[in-house]
Formats: sequence, C-alpha cells, structure tokens
Amino acid sequence: MPVTFSTLVELLEQSVERFGPRELFGTKSAGAWHFITVAQFQEQVSACRAGMAALGIGPGDRVGMVANNRLEWAVAAYASYGLRAAYVPMYEAQNPEEWAFICQDAGVKLVFGSTNAVFEKLIAARGAMPSVEHVIGLELPASDAKSYARLMEVGRAAARPSEHPLPDEPAAFIYTSGTTGQPKGAILTHKNLVANVKSSLAVFPITVEDRSLAFLSWAHAFGQTAELHVMVSVGCSMAINDEVPNIVANLAEVKPTILVALPRIFNRIYDGVNRQMAERPKPIRALFQAGIRVSAKKKRGEALSTWEGITLALADRLIFAKVRGRFGGRLRFCVSGSAALSHEVAEFVDALGIDVFEGYGLTEASPVVSANCPGHARLGTVGRPLPGVRVVIDRSLGNDDQNGEIIVYGENVMRGYHNRPEEQAKMLMADGGLRTGDLGFLDADGYLHITGRIKEQYKLENGKYVVPSPLEEELKLSPYILNVVLSGANKPFNVALVVLNEDGLKRWARDTQQDISNPAESAAVKRLIETELEARSKSFKGYEKPKAFLLIREDFTVENGMLTPSLKPRRQRILERYGAQLEALYARAP
Repeated sequence: MPVTFSTLVELLEQSVERFGPRELFGTKSAGAWHFITVAQFQEQVSACRAGMAALGIGPGDRVGMVANNRLEWAVAAYASYGLRAAYVPMYEAQNPEEWAFICQDAGVKLVFGSTNAVFEKLIAARGAMPSVEHVIGLELPASDAKSYARLMEVGRAAARPSEHPLPDEPAAFIYTSGTTGQPKGAILTHKNLVANVKSSLAVFPITVEDRSLAFLSWAHAFGQTAELHVMVSVGCSMAINDEVPNIVANLAEVKPTILVALPRIFNRIYDGVNRQMAERPKPIRALFQAGIRVSAKKKRGEALSTWEGITLALADRLIFAKVRGRFGGRLRFCVSGSAALSHEVAEFVDALGIDVFEGYGLTEASPVVSANCPGHARLGTVGRPLPGVRVVIDRSLGNDDQNGEIIVYGENVMRGYHNRPEEQAKMLMADGGLRTGDLGFLDADGYLHITGRIKEQYKLENGKYVVPSPLEEELKLSPYILNVVLSGANKPFNVALVVLNEDGLKRWARDTQQDISNPAESAAVKRLIETELEARSKSFKGYEKPKAFLLIREDFTVENGMLTPSLKPRRQRILERYGAQLEALYARAP
C-alpha cells in the first residue's frame, strides 16, 4: 500500500497494517534477546493510551518521560499521540531541577519515571512542578497504584480508540539542552516530524528486512526521528541497547544492518583499531596501513594496480573483516549526526568497509537538514539538503566571502519555542526560514559544508577569526587527548585546555618506561602533548594553532555541568571554570 501518513498516529496504523507480524522491538533479559511484533507493540500502545485517558489525559495535554531508551518509552510516546497529547522526553542524566523546570515550563500533566530512584526524585520535586497531576513509575510493582503495570491493567480493561490529530498539532516538545541558560522547548508538530521521516526515507534505502541496535537517545531529536519514527514506519526491527558498556557485545549478538550513531562511536572505532594494530607484529601493521591507503584510493574511484588489489584483498580478509565482525558482520551502512565527524575518522572507517554517511541537522528542524546517502556521498561534507528542504547561506554573518549562516526552509521547520517569543523571533524569519546559528557553505554540486557555530567563533587580537569546534575535533584524535577546548578571544594567540586520556598515557608510560603518577604535572607528559598538538594541527592556519596549553585530568561530564545531556560541551561554563588558569598561560608565554 502507498505511504500516505500525515501524522505519527497514521504512521503507526499503516505500519501495523503492512507489517503486523514482523518483529519490531527487541529487549535483552537473562542473556537473550526477545522481540515483540509490530502488532504486539500496537496492543501495548492501545492499553497505555486507555490507561492514560483514565487519568484524564486528552487533547492538548503534555506527557513527560524521564528515561533512557526502553520499550515503555516508545509505547508511551505513541499512546500520547493517539490522545492528541504532546510528548515531552527528558534525559535520565539531567538533574531533578531540570526535569522540574521542563515539566513546569511545558505544562506536563503526567510524567513517567524510569527507575524507582528517578520516580522518587520526581515525587520529591512535585512542589516545583504544580502542573504535574500524576507521576508513574515504570519499575514499580503492579501492587502500587502509581505503577506503569497498574496503568496498563486499567487500559487493557477499558478500550480507547485513537484520536487523529491534525498535522499542525504539536506532537513533541523537545527541549534543547542549551550550552548556556535554561533549555528551550522546540514545538515539533506531526507535520514537522512526518516530513522529516518521509524525506529521510526518500534517500536512505531502509526496508523491513533491516535491523538496528538503538543506543542513540530517543530523547534527542536525531535518535527519535532518524531511528524510532523512520524504522517504525518501515517495520524495521530495533534491538534496544541496555547499557552503554555493552554496545560492542550487543552489536555482535544483534548483527544490525543499519546504525544511527554519534561521531564519538566512530572515534572509538578509530582509536580502538589503531590501538590494537600498534600491538600487532610489524608485517600485520604494514599490511593494515597499506590496506587503509589502498581502500581509500578505491573509494575515491581511482584505479588500483594488480599489487594494490592483492594487498586490499589480503587486508580485508585478515584484518578488516574481523573488525566488521565485531559489529555483527552485516552492516550495510551507518548514519552519523548531531556533531561533526572528523574527515580523518570518516575516511578511516569507510576504508574498513563500513559505509558512514554523515548528516546535519538541529532539533528545530525535526532534525535532519542534509545528509550524505548511498550514491550521493562526499567526505568532508554533510551531504545535500533532503528532498523538500531548502538551504540558503546568509553571508552577511560570515567572516569571509564563502561562509555564512545556514538558513533552512521546509515543512520540517518547527512551529516555534514554547514560552520563548523573543528567542523564537531570533530563530524564525518572517518568510519561514530557520536561522540555525551554524556557519557553512554550499559547494558547486550542492553539498553542504559546516565550518562552525556563529556564537563559538571569536576574533584574535590580530583581527583573525577562529572557529574552534572543527579544530578541537582534529586535536581529539590524539590517543593521549580525551577532550580539548580552544580559547583566544581578543588575545594574541590560541591556548588549549587539554583533558588527558589517562588510559592512553598508561600504555605510553608502560612502553616508554616513564613514571607518570601525576600526569598533569609530568614534564614528560607535557612534552608528549606538545608534540601531539603540533602533529594534529599541521593542517591548521598558523594563527589557529595553540601556542600554550593547560593539562587537566577531570573530563567534561553531564554530572559536573561541563556537558549538556546530548554530550555537547558547555563552552562558557568550561571557560569560566578554567579561565584564570588559561589567562595565566599568556603571562608565561615568551
């Protein structure tokens, strides 16, 4: 049957009709994976919808969810859509004050808590969120009236047919984690999300036979649209990852054909494979390095000599195939988004025989704007705009004749920000355009290049502009650098705040017989990092290179407030915390 859905309610209804007996969601228990079908998922959605209706949830209400990916997350989402209520997802990693702010700002009436600990924290925060009438615990026993199990029992005993929202009605309030200030709730309508689903399916050949391992948070717009809604629409099965440390083991068990992931996953592949190869015999290392070079050459469409063909075949059979095997051995392609993927990492993973297609988007665009895809991919870019999406470059805000702010047009552009008229006015233009705040340009073939964030760029004392994030991504490829932030606004040169990768340093210390009990104060480590910064910044312009650096051992995390829940650095907070120490670097510089 033709795909004609215009809302997420219709999306699920058509999926049930087309793929009812097919496996959809898989969960792991007692060491084994258990899948439910599309039809069984719909049964759970129906019970949850009726249970929520019995609590008074209806059109125009908002339903909150504080949980990592799990079956109940998807059930409650689609149940909310069928009541014409909007879904408000939150991260478990956020603190209770943020949950309370979001619930009260959105006017959440019912909120689900994943674990019993999360449930208790939500109960304790009730005074700060008077709009909340019900808190439901997903893991409370069925004997508890506030349990998800009891809600489902009530729902199974009282059928409640789906209501059909209009396409322009809100489907989700997705709060951007915000690197500064309070999070903002982007109102995404059914039309917004469905337009992005259809555009994504127009360029990615995903079928009912595909399978993914879902570990990218559905509370993030990228995971929610590009994985959850897209794959439900085509009946593609999803195994829901349980714990982050289990990802690699679960990949081998689930054997996915498609992965939707963040760049840090591919950075781990790059780092892990290179680390393993460093410990292998010299002939194997030589074959590996030659295989990578030849594979990259082949990917560029260049002809291979007979010897190069033999080299690639050997490298693939003896090394690359084993790497792919750790990911289940069936991957057709991966999609990377949410942050910039290093060109070096992309080329490396691609050479291993794992096709990685990088895309670009933002929550306010539901979220995908452009993407590389099979048959239309160019490394170093984030692909062409999706069908139905138009990109315009406003060069008045760039720092040269090529770059400018990326403006997005299309049905995927959000309705606006909830309760933020001033900030909405800054983002949404009178002609429907969405100001992204990102810098970039379109090349002659229509591929989009991202060059940084407008609010992150700064000017050195000499008048030169620096866009730090792409430079930082290159520096983080060092096995001894876990994280890095560049600073230099109104200064004569850049300095770097370097978070040490202590696992990498321990291996280096073992191999070189160094004593580094306090690596941040070790003269040997400082010389090593100086060498690494110089090596990794060879492609930088002279004024972009850091001339001094500060070593620290504590990484940026959500818990210490240096990262957003979507794992983006809170640059302002980082620089405020370490500002005095970074300032001192200039006083000591020659």
